[in-house]
Amino acid sequence: MAKKVLIVTGDAVEALEVYYPYYRLLEAGVEAVIASPTKKKLQTVIHDFVGWDTYTESKGYMLESHTSFAEVDPTDYDGLIIPGGRAPEYIRLDSNLQNIVAHFFEAEKPVGAICHAVLVLAALKNKAYFEGTTMTAYTACRPDVEGLGATYAEDTLHVEANLVSGHAWPDLPGFMREFLKLLESSK
Repeated sequence: MAKKVLIVTGDAVEALEVYYPYYRLLEAGVEAVIASPTKKKLQTVIHDFVGWDTYTESKGYMLESHTSFAEVDPTDYDGLIIPGGRAPEYIRLDSNLQNIVAHFFEAEKPVGAICHAVLVLAALKNKAYFEGTTMTAYTACRPDVEGLGATYAEDTLHVEANLVSGHAWPDLPGFMREFLKLLESSK
């Protein structure tokens, strides 16, 4: 039976961080489902690192979500990917999402969190999943990683237990390679 991975996001998701994992999963024969607060067409954004002290943002492609968070049964999925961009700062407030994400850590299923995805993790009520671990995220999210009780890794890609964490979209090839390894070796 083919594996099934849930990608959770919303408007203002970084385009590369949702499209690359989605198509890479499909290429690998994995069923990929995109969930958002409501089932709708999402507006992606493009972040780049060109001359500013922070990233720039432009409108990206539109992307259909397949289902809403309220409709997701996390037990139906073998893995979870949380893309970055600005979407994590507001989707984390959805109590359905908090329950979904918690399931993957409780069941020790593969989780991929890239860039600002740590904002979703920071909203979980149980921080014990992260205490004493090491992970990475976009540099500006270091305080959020440390707020979880985790050590911030300077490396742009880090794998520990069932969590693959990445710094930003330039790290997607390694991020997806490591996530797929975890997915293939999971029950």
